[in-house]
Amino acid sequence: MSIASGGRNDERVRNIVSVAISKTDKSRRRIFLVDDHPLVREWLTTLINQQKDLVVCGEAENAAQALTGIAATVPNLAIVDISLNAASGLELIKDLRLQYPAVAPLVLSMHEEELYAERAMRAGARGYVRKRQTSKHILAAIRRVLEGGIYVSEKLSNSMALKFLKGQEGVGLACSRVEQLSDRELQVFQLLGQGRSTSEIASELSLSLKTVQAYCVRAKEKLGLATAAELVRKAILWEESAHMR
Repeated sequence: MSIASGGRNDERVRNIVSVAISKTDKSRRRIFLVDDHPLVREWLTTLINQQKDLVVCGEAENAAQALTGIAATVPNLAIVDISLNAASGLELIKDLRLQYPAVAPLVLSMHEEELYAERAMRAGARGYVRKRQTSKHILAAIRRVLEGGIYVSEKLSNSMALKFLKGQEGVGLACSRVEQLSDRELQVFQLLGQGRSTSEIASELSLSLKTVQAYCVRAKEKLGLATAAELVRKAILWEESAHMR
């Protein structure tokens, strides 16, 4: 056999392998990751790509990158964190529902589901799972949503069922004043708790300073607080307690 013919055989083998890999990827459900922590994305990529039926097709650290990447990769499911740089995961989920309704959003978050899960579901999420859950639970959530189902914890599922049956707000949930805040008000409140000023929040969320100040006023009223300083103190304490749970 000549060297030339050997080269052609090697090329033929590479083509066959390439086609086989391509077919394998097409048979796997495509997942897009949206999280502002690189280590989380790296861990999820390793976990998902180890599955025979799943593959990560792209990732992003903020909402703008996510919308661009999802348009390019057309995933079956997007795993979205609630807290993102310069945006809210809830707002991203709302955008996905409008622009890419075929992409099923699944929230993976450190935040307590009592406060965020129902908000996420109203925004368009198909499931909510906490980062402290095991890999088994996270994979179960991914597959449940890909099958067209909804994934929430048994505790939250029971609470939502009671609320539906009795027609009462807050049944089975820890109904605090913070839960009365709108999605935007809660986002501003959370950023205040992280030490941002109103001008910094306005810049980060691409809103006018006047709009952010209006959200602060409404949040202050709903929380029964008298001054802006009290609102900031309340936000800082709330943010600290959220990380201690």
